[in-house]
Amino acid sequence: MTPQRPARPVASKDMTFRELHDGALPLLLPNAWDVASALAFAEAGFPAIGTTSFGVAAASGVPDGRGGTREASRALAHALAPLAVFVSVDVEDGYSDNPDEVASYVAGLGVAGVNIEDSTDGRLVEPEAHAAKITAVKAANPDVYVNARTDTYWLGEDATLSATLERAAAYVEAGADGIFVPGVTKPAELRELAVNLPVPVNVLVIPELTLAHLADLGIRRVSTGSLPYRAALDAAVAVATAVRDGQSPPSATPYPVMQERLTRYARS
Repeated sequence: MTPQRPARPVASKDMTFRELHDGALPLLLPNAWDVASALAFAEAGFPAIGTTSFGVAAASGVPDGRGGTREASRALAHALAPLAVFVSVDVEDGYSDNPDEVASYVAGLGVAGVNIEDSTDGRLVEPEAHAAKITAVKAANPDVYVNARTDTYWLGEDATLSATLERAAAYVEAGADGIFVPGVTKPAELRELAVNLPVPVNVLVIPELTLAHLADLGIRRVSTGSLPYRAALDAAVAVATAVRDGQSPPSATPYPVMQERLTRYARS
């Protein structure tokens, strides 16, 4: 029996990437780590796809957040260019302390947006240094959506609402199009971030809060981060252990379907 061909991606480029942040619900951005995962998200109808530096780093056998994904992230950005969806790339801290070098790197990606974080190797950097990178990126790439990430809550450094808002305000003044605060989960703090910042606020998936709940709090974008990558590894191990233990393995997308998906991609 010939497997049914998956539906084509829901075309998204009738809108701009920026306009996707203005819907009734927050923009849900699934994060891919390679071409196959991005194709799967596109086939599922997501209008925009992010990348996860953790997934890219782990697939390459290097730790996240230490600059080891520079070339792999650039290669992935170029590989995803043929997809009929918007792509936003996680560029860690920009892979340089030099703002002009960061701007040049972003210019070479050819994507709709980037995430750039204000920490290096697990430590916060001075907000002025991060703001300088944002200013340089926007000056050289005015059409790129810069999602400025602050890692106060993520790293547990200056993890207060006031310190986070102070950093975020500096990044908005520097030209950031959005603010990403991973690790913040309390509804009251989420609301305060959304109320006090004039740009879309992005958070990671919060299991106890639906997209509708987050919309009510003023959140405009939700990223899956490395969760899909980590869940995929768990699923792979579950397949092997089920067979080992005499159980039926879980079902999966048929091989011909995924092969046909890759064939269409290769032809593009």
